[in-house]
Amino acid sequence: MSSDKILLRGRDITRRWGGLVAVDKVSIDLERDKVHAVIGTNGAGKSTLIDILSGELPPSGGTVELLGQDVTAWTQPRRARAGIGRSYQRNTIYPSFTVFENCRLAAQASTQKPWAWWSAADRCTASVPAARAAAQRAGLEPLLRRPAGLLSHGQKRQLEIAMCLATAPKVLLLDEPLAGMGAEETDRMLALLAELKTGHAILLVEHDMDAVFRIADRITVMVNGSVIACDTPEAVRSSPAVQAAYLGSH
Repeated sequence: MSSDKILLRGRDITRRWGGLVAVDKVSIDLERDKVHAVIGTNGAGKSTLIDILSGELPPSGGTVELLGQDVTAWTQPRRARAGIGRSYQRNTIYPSFTVFENCRLAAQASTQKPWAWWSAADRCTASVPAARAAAQRAGLEPLLRRPAGLLSHGQKRQLEIAMCLATAPKVLLLDEPLAGMGAEETDRMLALLAELKTGHAILLVEHDMDAVFRIADRITVMVNGSVIACDTPEAVRSSPAVQAAYLGSH
């Protein structure tokens, strides 16, 4: 793997809470133009890994590099400004605000201009175009003026990704973006992710195995905080260790 294509790298990432080891020496490389899925049962350490990579949780050991720079000690806001976008298992939108306003607030957070406090936010030359572009790329342009709370479940997930895109990220860390979706919404989201991976490195935590094997270029399998496999979807699907621990022998 070419080092200049690795946008985010974790090495020997460990997280302990007392005697509990939630993540145990996990290494992962997120490559530009690739979707890297992380799968595992509940409690495997997937969300904790994302929390550490995004900067929301400090590791007990190991390092995180963004664009070749050690960012292990950086805060979550600093990593976000440097190019990491993050979505969560639960919706983190502002339901009473419109789709456009949600995207503009996200863009505004990454292009703060405290010295221009007298300027109207809705005429900001940086955040307004960024918000419109993000909504368009996420397939929400026709819904710009709709209150976010009135969106369908799938559209709310799209909005979360649009809010990430509004911050101009290089890396997208997506925690179960397909949760609760029907077949049609899943297809729409997978098409969006396939389009977004061009120019981005995407980490996808997901329980929908059919979707994972449709979209992922590489899959890491975690069990009890440790990695038991990291390979192509074909190799992971046929791995006896993965079948025994997670996928089932059928």
